[in-house]
Amino acid sequence: MLEPVKTVQYYQKDPAPKTFGPGDTVFAAGDIEEILYGVVEGEVELWVDGKLAETIRTGDIFGEGALVHEDSKRFETAIAKTDCQLAYLDKRHFLFVIQQTPMFALEVIKSYSDRLRRVKECL
Repeated sequence: MLEPVKTVQYYQKDPAPKTFGPGDTVFAAGDIEEILYGVVEGEVELWVDGKLAETIRTGDIFGEGALVHEDSKRFETAIAKTDCQLAYLDKRHFLFVIQQTPMFALEVIKSYSDRLRRVKECL
């Protein structure tokens, strides 16, 4: 089974990853966007209400919430901490990948669950 980020790379519409430099905004809280990202290289910080919530590193995925909530609204702001290469899937491709590779769905849930556990540990 491929790592989640490798699966995203394999199935993304455009073969080239999106690139961001340090300080570039990947997406902002309140944005409406149906895209999941996977960090091929680099680090991305997730900010909530002006506070650093988490740093996403190479190999992990983020932004899946916008694909599963009806309003597709971003809850956090994602900012590149370093030079980044991000693989991505839009909602249509995401649903295709979930149907074709059910283990990917489990990896997405695991990533989300791991993130929630880290938040709970801080409470």
